[in-house]
Amino acid sequence: MNTNPILLVEDNPDDEALALRAFKKSGMTNEIVVARDGIEALDYLFGKDSYAGRNIQQLPAVMLLDLQLPKIDGLEVLKQLRANPVTKKLPVVILTSSKHEEDLIRGYDLGANSYVRKPVDFNEFVTAVGHLGMYWLLLNELPY
Repeated sequence: MNTNPILLVEDNPDDEALALRAFKKSGMTNEIVVARDGIEALDYLFGKDSYAGRNIQQLPAVMLLDLQLPKIDGLEVLKQLRANPVTKKLPVVILTSSKHEEDLIRGYDLGANSYVRKPVDFNEFVTAVGHLGMYWLLLNELPY
């Protein structure tokens, strides 16, 4: 099992709480790092500002990225990740409530590994997060 942290990029406190409960209920023991906007996510990944000194070579096992974020939106975060040699292979799952087809297409065009719409129902959300964790933490092999 991959023990690297999971980076959850989510600005909605309710969705953050749901995701954290879902991870716990699914039995995942990885540290969950929460970034609440696009700039904080990039600062974490690139070791800037409040994350200065963080070992940027230790990438998350997976990044769960919301699209509707303050400061820098999720698609711009993804674009910057893929442009950097350190983070260009980081697995990114867009986890969003967006039903816009153009978001899905643009997400894949920018290099998302997966696009998942957030289920409204808590039990469905827990199941979805459990499946995401099972795949990205247990089955997927990382190139780093």
